[in-house]
Amino acid sequence: MALDRGTEALARLAQERVDHRFKGLPPDADGLTVGELAAQRRNLFTDGFTTPVLALSAERLEHNLRLMETYATRHGLAFAPHGKTSMAPRLFQRQIEHGAWGITLAVPHQVRVARAYGVRRIFLANELVDPAALRWTASQLAGDPGFSFVCYVDSVRGVELMDAALRGTARPLDVVVELAAGDGARTGVRTEAECAAVADAVAAAPTLRLVGVAGYEGEVPRADPERVRAWLRRLVALAVGLDRAGRFADAEEIVVSAGGSAWFDAVAAVFTEIPELSVPVLKLLRSGAYVSHDDGHYRKITPFNRVPEEGALEPAFRLWTQVVSRPSAEQAFVNAGKRDAAYDLGLPSAQVVRRDGAERPAAGVEVTALSDQHAWLRTAPDAELEVGDWVGLGLSHPCTSFDKWPLIPLAEADGTVVDYIRTFF
Repeated sequence: MALDRGTEALARLAQERVDHRFKGLPPDADGLTVGELAAQRRNLFTDGFTTPVLALSAERLEHNLRLMETYATRHGLAFAPHGKTSMAPRLFQRQIEHGAWGITLAVPHQVRVARAYGVRRIFLANELVDPAALRWTASQLAGDPGFSFVCYVDSVRGVELMDAALRGTARPLDVVVELAAGDGARTGVRTEAECAAVADAVAAAPTLRLVGVAGYEGEVPRADPERVRAWLRRLVALAVGLDRAGRFADAEEIVVSAGGSAWFDAVAAVFTEIPELSVPVLKLLRSGAYVSHDDGHYRKITPFNRVPEEGALEPAFRLWTQVVSRPSAEQAFVNAGKRDAAYDLGLPSAQVVRRDGAERPAAGVEVTALSDQHAWLRTAPDAELEVGDWVGLGLSHPCTSFDKWPLIPLAEADGTVVDYIRTFF
C-alpha cells in the first residue's frame, strides 16, 4: 500500500459517521464515527445490533488469509486475489500484508476504488477499451512511477481502440494476451494463431507493451482435472511460444496468470512445468473467494477438498436473522431475504439458533425460499423455534454476500465486534 494516500484514506474510513445508511448497526450509535463505535467493542448479540445483520468472523478471516499466504509461498506463486469479491479496502490491505503481490479487479470503477486506497499493483482481468478509463489509468501511471497495472487484450480491435485512446501518454500500458478456456467459453482469444495476431497488433502499438499471457480455467467446458490441466498446459505453451518468437523483448518479467477458486491446485501443479524463459516469470494466482469462503458453493468446490493435507478454508460469514412469524408447526419466517443474503449459487442454510444467550444447532430447520425481506423456513416436528429467536444463516457465494452490506461488523467468537469492514460496490 502507498504510505501516503493509501494510509490516509484507510484512516479516513474510521472517521465516517454511522447512520441510517448502514444496516444492522445499533440505532443508538448514530452520529458516532466508525472508529468510535469499534472502540466500544460492543457485543453483536446484547449491545443493540438489529436483525438482520451480517457478521464476519475475525478468527476465521485471519485463518483464511494465513492459509492462502502459506499456500502461495509453498508453491512458488505470486498472489493477486480478486478484489471484486469484497470490494473492501481494509481487506485489500490485510491481503497485501499477508503477502499478496497486488489485487486483481474486473472493471474500471473497481480500479478507482483500489487506487483511492493506495493499491500499488493491479491486475485487471478484462480487456479495457473505454477511452475515459484508459486515459485515467494512463494518468495514474504517469503520476506514480511505483504504480504497476496489467490488463487483458483479446482482440486486434481491442488493441486498436486502446492504442487510439492512449496516444501521447507517458508510459506504455502493460497487457497480457487472454487465452479463452475453450469454444463457447467466456472472453479470450480462441486459437493460438489469433493469439499471435493480437501479439503482432500489440507490437505495432507504441502505447502498449506485451508482458505475458493469462486466462481463467474456471470457464473450461465440462471442467474436470484432466481438462483443466490440459488447458493450463496450452496457456504455458502459449507463453513459451510467444517468448521464443521474441514477443516479450521489452518485458522485465513474463506474467503467466490463471487461478480462480475452484482449480488453484491444478494451476499450482502445471505452473511448476513452466520452463526457464528469456526473463523471469511471474506465476500469478488470482483466487478471491477464499477471504471469507462460504457454507455452500465454494465449500463444495474448493481444491482443499482434493488436497486436505494442505489445510482447509473456514466459512467466515454468518447472517443473523430473527424469527418474526411462526404460523404453523411446519413453517417459520425470519426477517432476511434477497436484499440481505446471497442466493444466486444456492439458498442460505440454517446453522444455529440463539435464545436467552444460549446457542444450539438449528436441527430440523431448513431454508426453502427467499422473498425480498423474508426467508421461508421449513421446520421438522421436533424443531425448537419460537418468535423472537435469532437464527444464524450460512451463505453461499461471497461475491454476492459482500455486495449487499456496505458496513460489516468484524466479530470475535464471543460476539465482540472489534472492527467494521467498509465495502464499495
